[in-house]
Parts: sequence; structure tokens; C-alpha cells
Amino acid sequence: MAKSTPATQALLRAKVAFELASYDYDPGAERVGLQAAEAMGVSPGEVFKTLMVELDGKPACAVLPSDGEVNMKKLAAALGGKSAKMMKPADAERQTGYKVGGVSPLGQKRSVPTVLDDSAAQHGAIYVNGGQRGLQIRIAPADLARVLDCVTAALLR
Repeated sequence: MAKSTPATQALLRAKVAFELASYDYDPGAERVGLQAAEAMGVSPGEVFKTLMVELDGKPACAVLPSDGEVNMKKLAAALGGKSAKMMKPADAERQTGYKVGGVSPLGQKRSVPTVLDDSAAQHGAIYVNGGQRGLQIRIAPADLARVLDCVTAALLR
């Protein structure tokens, strides 16, 4: 498994401390983030999933705990929009340059408005996808928010 991805390169350019963790990706898993947490032996609330959405018809990104469900109204409000819906997987892959199951909020092909769930602040470090299936980045939430230049808000149902 390659340890250099656009996500890790973005963090190196930003001179942000992070650690990598790998796990055996299960392509049959219903929820990738939960499978990652179990495989790494960490709480699902520490592993954050990356969801690509359409905010008023334009791409946006939400980063939230793998065991949570996004409230689309809260997401839209956090980014100053009216409505949000999940992006189709093929569109998410084209937009980000990553394969589904390996979508990272970092190092995407094009920068999009991003919101990080405020529960991230409860942890000294969280995991986000490292840009490929089976690779996670452990990073301080404040550093992630700074590199992403994102807003933080309550996103969970």
C-alpha cells in the first residue's frame, strides 16, 4: 500500500503533524468507517467519514463520526445553503479523484466548501481517510480544520 497520496502530500506541504494507520479494507462492508474502526481497534466516534454532497447543486464535503448520520438541513445551514443531498458515488469519485471507500477530505482534485462535525473537538486526535482504501490519517481536529479551511458545526441527527 502506498503511503503517499494527495491527502498525505497536502499535510506535508502544510507542515502538519499526522500519523498513518492501515487496516485490511473489506470491500463488502456496509459502512467503511465502522469497519475501519473495528479493524484498527478504536472507537467508531474517533474515525470520521467523508461524505460528498451536493449543496444547492454544487459540490461540498462533510466530515463526521463514522457511527453518526448527517442531518442534511444542519449541513446546508452550516455552509450557508438551502438544501443538501448525497452525491452519487461516481460523481464523488470524479470530483475528488479518490475511489469510494478511500475518499479523503484532504487533497481532493478541487477544493470545495467543507464542514467538520463539532464532535471532533472532543478528541485529541481523530482518524480520516488517507486517500486510499485501508489507509487512515490520525490528526488533531484543529489541524485538520485549519488545513481544510473548513467550518465546524453540529451535523448529526
